[in-house]
Amino acid sequence: MGVTIHRVEWEDADAVLLRAAQRRELDARYGSDDHEPGIIPSADDVPVFLVARDAEGRAVVCGGLRPLDDPDLGDAVAEIKRMFATPEARGTGAAAALLRALEDEARGLGIRRLVLETGDAQPDAIRFYTREGYTPIPLYGHYVGSDLSLCFAKALTV
Repeated sequence: MGVTIHRVEWEDADAVLLRAAQRRELDARYGSDDHEPGIIPSADDVPVFLVARDAEGRAVVCGGLRPLDDPDLGDAVAEIKRMFATPEARGTGAAAALLRALEDEARGLGIRRLVLETGDAQPDAIRFYTREGYTPIPLYGHYVGSDLSLCFAKALTV
C-alpha cells in the first residue's frame, strides 16, 4: 500500500477519527476501564502528529511524538504516542513508513532515543516494534508498576 504522510495538528479531523478507532480497539482488548496508566496525550504535549493516507486519500495510520524530560531515560528522548493502523492497513508497510517518518521528525528535533509503551494484549504491536528495531526496556515514568504495560526503545542514528 503506497501512502503519503502528512504532519497535521492534533485536532485534525482524520487524526481525531484514527485516535477514536484506536480507543475502541483498546477498549475491546482491555475493557472500557481506564487502561492508560500514563498522562493522556494532548496538543499541549504532542507537538508532532503524523497521518498516513492511502492512494484514495483515506487516513489509515497515525502517530505522534511527545518529548520527555525524564532523567532516568537520559537526554534527547521522545515517546511515541497514539501509533495506530487501521485493520486494512496492517501488513501493508504503511505503519512502518509512518514510524520511519516519526523517527525522521525526531531526528530533526534533536531527539536521539525513542521510547514507547504498549500493552501485553497487543502481540501485533509487540511484533511490529520488535521487527522495526525497538528493544524491551524496563517500565518507565507512569508505567512503572503497571501490570499491562510493556516498554520499548530505539536509539536513533544520525
